[in-house]
Amino acid sequence: MTNEPIRVLVVEDHNVVRQGLVALLSVAEGLEVVGEAADGIEAIAQFRKHQPAVAVLDIEMPGRSGIEVARQLREENFGGRVIIVTTFGRPGYLRAAMAAGASGFLLKDAPAAQLADAIRRVVTGERVVDPALAAAALAEGESPLTGRETEVLTAAAGHDAISDIAGRLHLSPGTVRNHLSAAMQKLGARNRAEAVQMAQRKGWL
Repeated sequence: MTNEPIRVLVVEDHNVVRQGLVALLSVAEGLEVVGEAADGIEAIAQFRKHQPAVAVLDIEMPGRSGIEVARQLREENFGGRVIIVTTFGRPGYLRAAMAAGASGFLLKDAPAAQLADAIRRVVTGERVVDPALAAAALAEGESPLTGRETEVLTAAAGHDAISDIAGRLHLSPGTVRNHLSAAMQKLGARNRAEAVQMAQRKGWL
């Protein structure tokens, strides 16, 4: 059994929150914060530099989201564990995080001792998920949207014209309209803006 501290990387785009997490984890028994990053792009560079045992990732960041970073780290065979922290208790985010290879999913307002404990537990191979979020994810069920509908609806979040979305996704305008119409119908939305908002609230986009 090694007595070496668990090397932790903290990734959070809000400076005050990041500094708070770093300060709290730095004094936690058995942990050592070896690096920090303010966005998803910087996070990848910090991973490669420090090779932490555990990364604590915010879910919504500039450049790349925490889920996208987790997915890339899995593809690069990163040997450490990932814990996603978020202010958004969206069941769809939990499912996406687990699919991306995260070992933990906690809300940011969880006590510092709970986060520190989660870090210790994921290192041993456990999965640590906020119980309320786990229950909500089970109750919510899977997204009713197909992969293409999700892609089109995500593109529509920028309020671009149909022709612009079609060009970006290499689809015909008619196909884009059909996918948007199908997504709106499945979500019970009156228009595409409402469909985007509903899907985002559930964490499906």
